[in-house]
Parts: sequence; C-alpha cells; structure tokens
Amino acid sequence: MTDLVLREDNDGIALLTLNRPDKLNSLTVGMFRELRSHVSDIAKDDEIKCVVLRGAGKCFSAGHDLADIAEGEAVPSRGWHSETLRMMEKLSKPVIAAVHGHCYTGALEVALAADFIIAADNARFGDTHAKWALTPIWGMSQRLPRRVGIATAKRLMFTADMIGADEAVRIGLAEYVVPLDSFDTEIEALATKITTNSSFSHAANKHLLEATDGNPLDAGLQWEVLENEGVGPDMQERIMAFTGKKNSG
Repeated sequence: MTDLVLREDNDGIALLTLNRPDKLNSLTVGMFRELRSHVSDIAKDDEIKCVVLRGAGKCFSAGHDLADIAEGEAVPSRGWHSETLRMMEKLSKPVIAAVHGHCYTGALEVALAADFIIAADNARFGDTHAKWALTPIWGMSQRLPRRVGIATAKRLMFTADMIGADEAVRIGLAEYVVPLDSFDTEIEALATKITTNSSFSHAANKHLLEATDGNPLDAGLQWEVLENEGVGPDMQERIMAFTGKKNSG
C-alpha cells in the first residue's frame, strides 16, 4: 500500500511529502492520519532540526477531497483535522511549507500551519469555502488574517479568487518566490541554513513569538525578559568556534 505522506530524513531535515499525485494530493482523513503520525514522531526526534512540507507531482495540494466531504468523512473526533495542524504548528522545529502549483482551501490551511511559506513561481493560492457553501474548520479564519490582515483575508474568503505567487508575496502570505526549475535547490539550501543555527534558539524563539503574538508591546517586552529561556547548551562551543576561526584568519 502506498504511503499517503512520505517522510525522508537527510542531515537533520525531515521532508514530508503529500503523496496522492494522481489526485493532485487532495486531502483525506487517511492522509491527515499519516501526517499526524509523522508530526508526532518528529516532535520526539532530536535529530530533526527542520521540517519541509511539500506535495508530490504537479502541485502542493488542490485542497480537501470533495468526494470525501460528500460521502461523509469518518473523522476520529470533532476538530481532529484542526488539532493535527496545531500539532504541526507547535513543533519546536521550524516548519517550511514549500508550495508549487495548486494550494487551495484545505491545502492553504495546511500551509498556513507551517512557520512560513516559500512559493514556486507557478504557485496558486485561494480559499474556495464560499464557492461550495462551506465554512473553515481547519484554521483558515484564524491563521489567514494573522498572516495577511483581516481586510485582505475577507477579500480572499468572500471572492474565492485565486492569486499567483507574486501577489501572495505582496500581501504577506508567502515569503518569496523561486523559479520552479530551481525550487528544489532553494528549499534544500534554506532548510540547511536553518539547521546550522541553534535548535535551542529555534524552539525558544517559536515559543516566545507565539506566546506574545498580539500582546501590547510592553506586555511582550516584559514576557521576553521574565520568561526568557536563557542560553543553549552549545553556546560556548558555538562562540569558541567563531572566535577561533576569526582569530586564525
């Protein structure tokens, strides 16, 4: 039986690939179950320093499988999909959504649960809940306005318009655009750059940013001082490596 979400580890990077290319990686309960299992395993794996989430074949994902919706999904519990994405979002390791091709509705909700999105130049984003008389239940109403602002979120949700990679960057949905023919190389280089920095700092910074998101500035500053997690166990080693190289040069 083919895995619906593939995991490949390489030099501290876990590559998770949505793997229903014949169905444009449309999202099913089975796919979420495998994603959840991988996320749970990665959370306990100290060897993994960064996670990349991608789609196999022509696109990231065309979204929630409408056939599954129409037939009635056997969801383990109410809010189970949202809980799964929250588990991924709360990983202590940086998570990159690497989006090429389609990224619509449920797929966009998945991508938004990553720390940030990098877009290939053929990426297309959109929220089509309103087109099908649906309402979001995987986090769109919460994460999209936090990423792009409430007015832009309303525009995208009300119109169900599709936008390209450049527009996604302009509104703050994606970080930057990469030509498709160099997308793999760029994503690998970015993830590698992240893994060379401190995993302790990554985890501490993710916690700090989430804990203070939306707080008044003074409250956030107070939290940063009082709840600071201090220095990592490899701080001295890193500084010595830097000063040693500097002195020897």
